[in-house]
Amino acid sequence: MAEKLGPEKRHSFFHGGQKVFEWDQTLEEVNIYITLPPNVPTKLFHCKIQSKHLEVGIKGNPPYLNHDLTSPVKTDDSFWTIEDDILHVTLQKREKGQTWSSPIQGQGQLDPLVADQEQKRLMLQRFQEENPGFDFSQAQFSGNCPDPRTFMGGIRSD
Repeated sequence: MAEKLGPEKRHSFFHGGQKVFEWDQTLEEVNIYITLPPNVPTKLFHCKIQSKHLEVGIKGNPPYLNHDLTSPVKTDDSFWTIEDDILHVTLQKREKGQTWSSPIQGQGQLDPLVADQEQKRLMLQRFQEENPGFDFSQAQFSGNCPDPRTFMGGIRSD
């Protein structure tokens, strides 16, 4: 049931008419997907994840991404992998339940309607996590959705 409340699709970030990366989020993570250029050995790619900064590139070249993050992440629980010519960066949110409007500070913000839909999906994901015997996949909010981090006493920590 919980997978029904996962991200339905990835958001795309474009710059200069070119797709830079795709991304999605859950209550706990922000995932960034970067399509790698062809014919570059995977061992040449590097990714540096800091609490409030992300750098991705090819060794010996200027970074492809070198930006501050929208919010801080847990660096010990964040990581990156390469699979099927996609570099996948998993950023563990420091503040579980926080709705990110973009992974990159000040760049590619979701429009208000999509940001509201993301917050509603994360709120339902929180309900599902706290009440595993119920199916919230068809639930809807009327009006404004509460903040998943603070609603009814906030998110319980493990």
